[in-house]
Amino acid sequence: MPVAGLQPAPRREPAQADLLVRNAKVFTGDPARPGARAVAIRDGRVAALGDDHDLAHLVGPDTRVVDALGRRVVPGLNDSHLHVIRGGLNYVLELRWDGVRSLRHALAMLREQAGRTPKGQWIRVVGGWTAEQFAERRMPTVAELNAAAPDTPVFVLHLYQSALMNRAAVRAAGFTRDTPDPRGGQIVRDRDGAPSGVLLAAPSALVLYSTLAKAPALDAAGKRTSTRHFLRELNRFGLTSAVDAAGGFQNFPDDYATVADLAGAGELTLRIAYHLFPQTAGQELADLKRWTATVRPGDGDEWLRLNGAGENLTWAAADFENFSEPRPELTAGYEGEFEQAVRLLMENGWGFRLHATYDETIRRDLAVFEKLAAEGLFPGGNRWLFDHAETVSADSLDRIAALGGALSVQNRMSFQGTAFRDRYGAEAAAHAPPVRAMLDRGLTVAAGTDATRVSSYNPWVALHWLITGRTVGGTALRPSGHALDRETALGLYTRGGAVLTGEQDVKGSLREGWYGDLAVLSEDFLTVPEDAVPGIESVLTVVGGRIVWASAEYEGLDEAVPPVTPEWSPVAHFGGYQSGARQASLVAEAAAESERHRRWRVARGTVPDATPSFVDPCFEH
Repeated sequence: MPVAGLQPAPRREPAQADLLVRNAKVFTGDPARPGARAVAIRDGRVAALGDDHDLAHLVGPDTRVVDALGRRVVPGLNDSHLHVIRGGLNYVLELRWDGVRSLRHALAMLREQAGRTPKGQWIRVVGGWTAEQFAERRMPTVAELNAAAPDTPVFVLHLYQSALMNRAAVRAAGFTRDTPDPRGGQIVRDRDGAPSGVLLAAPSALVLYSTLAKAPALDAAGKRTSTRHFLRELNRFGLTSAVDAAGGFQNFPDDYATVADLAGAGELTLRIAYHLFPQTAGQELADLKRWTATVRPGDGDEWLRLNGAGENLTWAAADFENFSEPRPELTAGYEGEFEQAVRLLMENGWGFRLHATYDETIRRDLAVFEKLAAEGLFPGGNRWLFDHAETVSADSLDRIAALGGALSVQNRMSFQGTAFRDRYGAEAAAHAPPVRAMLDRGLTVAAGTDATRVSSYNPWVALHWLITGRTVGGTALRPSGHALDRETALGLYTRGGAVLTGEQDVKGSLREGWYGDLAVLSEDFLTVPEDAVPGIESVLTVVGGRIVWASAEYEGLDEAVPPVTPEWSPVAHFGGYQSGARQASLVAEAAAESERHRRWRVARGTVPDATPSFVDPCFEH
């Protein structure tokens, strides 16, 4: 019966979603709710998860509804160690051999590009490949570069080990018989003392970087377009976030201006947390003092923010990871300056990351941290981590845990694992780095690639290595007991990176109120055969509710980007990572031709009748 003075409240319609992805197999990454069939996003955040009918009431006249067609949906991937800022500034100038499966095809790409590259410009193949990926199982030679491009300078970087240059590039770089070898590097010479076109990191990669820096750069507008296309390429693989590890020849603030401009215009399609890296030996402390006085970690917003210092703090403390060379012996007594740098950062509330490949380096760094821990600076609430850590010991892992540190691991062994095994043995390679031991101690571990000048930026190549322990050429390095299950590996690529940037409460999982970042995958990572994992791509990538990449049935749903410029750009003609049927169709032909050539050489007695090396003999010294 009616009650005087009481009136029913007016019915309140729920706010509609901006985007609804339905008919999906959603892996949320949230143990409390691991799966769903649909995800609704509103105002850039996850508004609801559930079955299709549960979320139907969130569909309004302005809601974009995407049918996932039963595909797997995962939280957006986060590369915890990617040189995204530097990579973006140069992307459209680079001929990428990432994913190319035959040397024959790689050289054909180079030859074709030489025909369109204008005078004064270089052809640059800058990382993301290794000889082991090719059907021919070998590197190119300088003679092949000269034949493919007799007049256009060609610079081909091979990991952090070496570079090949044709005659035109040697001239353009200004190398002569009188050019001295740089510190930590070697200019290989012919019998007459003239540069042969081979540069060796022995073991420092600075000779490779400094030579590449002599090539022409883009203007400001070109860098902006280049960066937008590089971010789009990363979105292609489901990446929605990255932690930029800075690096050599990346000056602050000049080289950060492009991403800052894109962030201000709302045109970033990838969330970036960046680091600051002192560039000049002898000036590191001055740089750090200036930065701590003017900017602070956390400055920025959810799209672009400062995360800390590194991956180098002082040059003397950095080891180099050319596994074709012996482990470098670091300078005696570097700890004094290094301690000053760490103390300055900790006292000013700055986190940091450190490039440290070898346990010998890590132990020396930890001794400095333990000295500062006696003063209460460790654990001090600042986020800090070691990068790489291929040979870190169990004792060092315990010390890292005690000091509140974390680790970021990359799949450099996908590309350099054979060289590592040949130098340090199969047992060492099986634990490089010991990811399972890190996780067993409860340490925060995040995964990444170290792209673009070592590994490829394709995260699925890295995830394949995490779950199989095999190189891009199929060489097994890890026993099955050391590999990760797929959900754990995916967690390193989502939640792990969020912890490193202090965003673990808003990013890394699909939960209500968290960032609306996700990827609809071409294949189901959780069930697809292992060998198919490197071929996974995203067919729809969403960052903050924005569709930033769309292919297959969804082509055209993503945001428009300006065309690639300059018109002669390798990316305009070949794209970035090479995959698909075109690559597969070329492999058998190239392998057969290579085997015929090898047998011809064996018959002539010029090579032994054995499995060919992945390293050209000109690199062995």
